[in-house]
Parts: sequence; structure tokens; C-alpha cells
Amino acid sequence: MNSSSAKERRALILRQLETKEEVLVTELSRETGISEVTIRKDLTILQGRNLLVRTRGGAMRKPVENPNEDVAISKKQMFNFREKERIGEEAAKMIKDGDFVMFDSGTTTLEVARHLDSFHNLHIITNAMNIATELMNYKRFDVVLLGGNVRVNSHSTVGPLALTVLRNFSRYKLFLGVDSFSIENGISTPSMEEALLNQIMIQQADKVIAVFDSSKFNKRSFVHIADANEIDCIVTDHAIPNGLVSKLKAAGVEVKLV
Repeated sequence: MNSSSAKERRALILRQLETKEEVLVTELSRETGISEVTIRKDLTILQGRNLLVRTRGGAMRKPVENPNEDVAISKKQMFNFREKERIGEEAAKMIKDGDFVMFDSGTTTLEVARHLDSFHNLHIITNAMNIATELMNYKRFDVVLLGGNVRVNSHSTVGPLALTVLRNFSRYKLFLGVDSFSIENGISTPSMEEALLNQIMIQQADKVIAVFDSSKFNKRSFVHIADANEIDCIVTDHAIPNGLVSKLKAAGVEVKLV
């Protein structure tokens, strides 16, 4: 099929997603005879209309959102990956050489950890096994991985041992992953164990920097972690819902948009 009409191409993409979980740029380009660059633009436009979710190499059906579902990190990392990369790059600019840094588990905090090339002397604590593995690639940072029970969904450690070790650290910059956020209810998560660990992280931090894409706004999960005014800074993307930036600033929260 050779479809040169943007409307026809985008309708084709949506029809395919009615029967397939994912479509690939390479396959769509071959089927339509249109360049991969143009197909990617089509997917970006459809995502902007809230009709699908971009993935690496293609797009997926927009999932039915349930803020109380404990989604596996392997699935989370497929969503909004370009926004997460830009958020990670911007958030990393808030770090200085010699800093003590805490990385919470999450796909966006992982992106912060991937943007530390310019640093030579950092002291890092994390409860995320995949982030600790990423940090090992630098071969020059002092890295502490909190022990404890392993949560398969988040690749993180939780439980009494993690809490005990965490209480030995304080006065760090915390990069906090977020499942759900609203002005009225603050940060929340489906996991009680994650919530307990995050609460201690926040209490002992010098600065709390929440990093998450705009899809997490105006949502509430099962377990409350912290109120909005307990966050010092939010780094997110420009698709943040209208009016929220001014409300966050009124609550004393710095907002950085990418």
C-alpha cells in the first residue's frame, strides 16, 4: 500500500493498533511507502492527541490507566521514553561534583543516572539494582546499594533492612521517582513498601527533586507518600496540564520544564 495522505496513514496506524499491541516504524514505512522520518512524525502527532503511546521503534495502544496497578519497570520504560530522557538530562544539571546523591527506583531516575558523564566525584546511594548497575559503568563514583527484599516489578530493594540502612544517610539530593501526583493529594504509589522507603528518603534529604513525565499528573494511587509542599523541585515535560505550574509555584515548588 502506498499512502501519501497524512490522514490515511494515521487512520491506518490506529486501525492496526485495534488488532495489534504494537506497530513498528520500519514496518509502517514499508507498508505505506513513506519515509521512517514521516512515520515518526505521524506517531508523535497521534501521541499528542492522546491516541497512542510512543515506544522505542514504534508505538503501542494507549493502555487503560489504573494508578493503583503496580506496573513492571520493563513495561514502564517503553512509555514516554523521549520525555524521560530529556527530563533526566535536565535534572542531572542540578548535581555538582562532590555531591551526595540519592536515586530512588524508577525509569526516569534511571535516565538521570545515565547523564553523569561530566562528573568525577559523586557519592551515590540507591535502592534500585538497575541504577546501581548503570552507575558501575562510570567506574569512578562511590556507590551504595541499599540491601533488603527485592521487588521484581521495580528492580528495587525494600523492607526492614533497606529502611535500617537508609537511616544511616542524610543531607543528600534526592531524585525521586513518581507513580502518581496531584496538588491536592501529593505523591502516591500502589506499593506500601515503596511508600515507607520514600517517606524516609524525603525526611532525610537536603533537597527533594521529583522527576516524572506529565502523564503522572492529576492521578492518585493507593498509598500516600508526601504532600506537594514537601517537594523542592519538579522536573517534567511541557505537556503538564494547564494551570498546574502556577499552582505548584504557589505551593513553593520549583518547576523545570523540558
